[in-house]
Amino acid sequence: MSTLVRDDGLADKVALISGAASGIGQALAVAYARAGAHVVAGYYPDDPHDIAETVAAVETAGGRCVTRALDVRDTAACEAIADEAIAVFGRLDIVVASAGILRQSSIEAMRDEHWDDMLSVDLGGVMRLMRAGARVMTQPGAMVAVSSIAGGVYGWDNHAHYAAAKSGLMGLVRSLAVELAPRGIRVNTVVPGLIETPQSRDPVNSLGPDGLASAAGNIPLGRVGSAEEVARVIQFLTDDNAAYVTGQEFVVDGGLTVKWPS
Repeated sequence: MSTLVRDDGLADKVALISGAASGIGQALAVAYARAGAHVVAGYYPDDPHDIAETVAAVETAGGRCVTRALDVRDTAACEAIADEAIAVFGRLDIVVASAGILRQSSIEAMRDEHWDDMLSVDLGGVMRLMRAGARVMTQPGAMVAVSSIAGGVYGWDNHAHYAAAKSGLMGLVRSLAVELAPRGIRVNTVVPGLIETPQSRDPVNSLGPDGLASAAGNIPLGRVGSAEEVARVIQFLTDDNAAYVTGQEFVVDGGLTVKWPS
């Protein structure tokens, strides 16, 4: 009988994470450090969150973290951070596309540049980062795109551009899973539900603290999720325990999307 592969299969592997200055990306960097993996942390220069906090948390967890400013709208920047993983660590095993933006706009008020920028970051940015990773990955590995139940499962009024981008990740991931399978590179999507992060706490573009607290009553588990809980699912999908899983969407939502409306 086969046995479950131990989690120490991540030891000495190298993980590239975009959006690593806060939220799910930051939590994942720490999770990888605890598992013995090295982290290449991409951060947006104008992000108000300090990437130094991620570095400190990774080092406290016993890991090594190198950082690089990253605008996922820029192909050259995506290729440069993948190249840095090779230059510093000699390999790249894991790519997690966690960077994203969230903006509220009705369809009537939405200008073309709003639509284009959202898709360039939340959909095109995932493609660029995964393309850059695939270019330098010379051994089997894993990639994960971070989607959302907004678009991934539900529609969301006043967020059509965001939902369209997050929905588009499903087709991108399924296709890359087929294309990269001969190289042993697995590609999956994680679809977070209501997760407490700096983005979801934004009262203008998202639910805000009050909205999150109110929504908790509609979730079967009775609470919103944490970034760490999503990070643990991503970690599983990129370690050897998920060696036969590719092209799939994993909803992490406390049961929200399977509850009959009441």
